[in-house]
Amino acid sequence: MIDTLAHASLPPPPKPHELATARAVTRAATGEAPAIRLLLIAAAILFLTLFLFAPLALVFTEALRQGVVKFIGALTQKEALAAIRLTLITAGISVPLNLAFGLAAAWAIARFRFPGKSLLLTLIDLPFSVSPVISGLVFVLIFGAQSLIGPWLSAHGIKIVFALPGIVLATIFVTLPFVARELIPLMQEQGADQEEAALSLGASGWQTFWHVTLPNVRWGVLYGVLLCNARAMGEFGAVSVISGHVRGLTNTIPLHVEVLYNEYAFSAAFAMASLLALLALVTLALKTFLEWRFAGELANGLRH
Repeated sequence: MIDTLAHASLPPPPKPHELATARAVTRAATGEAPAIRLLLIAAAILFLTLFLFAPLALVFTEALRQGVVKFIGALTQKEALAAIRLTLITAGISVPLNLAFGLAAAWAIARFRFPGKSLLLTLIDLPFSVSPVISGLVFVLIFGAQSLIGPWLSAHGIKIVFALPGIVLATIFVTLPFVARELIPLMQEQGADQEEAALSLGASGWQTFWHVTLPNVRWGVLYGVLLCNARAMGEFGAVSVISGHVRGLTNTIPLHVEVLYNEYAFSAAFAMASLLALLALVTLALKTFLEWRFAGELANGLRH
């Protein structure tokens, strides 16, 4: 009797044509007309063509305008090789240091509570809010000949401004947030359950870091390193102020491109610029792959 009354009080199930009508109404309320969708897609493609694909095509076209021999010759000049070597050295020093700092800062911020935590986060974001030119000028004021420690540095033969150490310091400053800012939200999302379990089972701090923490964030680390490396090789403002523009000594690839362009050596300038364009394309491809791979692993970790 009770079951009969319960079934009698339930509304009848919707019919198939009623479900189809409800879905159509929902799509009409939340979707756009086909003409609007086509217009938006066309506008996006036009924007990408004008501001992304066309400049890239122009760079490679101008670089190869005078032939492959001229292109290779521009890249094998003495000043060009020196600029490439300096850029690689700068990135090779600044990226590992920022990787070590980013891992330590992200681990401390995501796992611990301590006085000054908000201040540390603010300092990590500082290079995003300070102009690179200003940051380069700051290093000149700190380590230059007219600074407080400038005479002492000169007396001991230590060169920072207009030399490799200054370029590395400026590059480290402008690329400081990339690794840390990639890892902090990732570590906060993952939590510390696995690390606490490893410690409770007798693992040491280093064992927990190498076998639990680092494998869980490896794709975020690679993603942050890629962005950091791309910015380190392409940095112009801070390095331009502190380098002194000494050809063959303190000119990185972006600075060498500016020098060649100002001297109306357009083919050589675009040949050097094509190296940075290739770096951007490779970084974009690796970034897309890591985003796809990392998103899948993070989703699996959250489901489990």
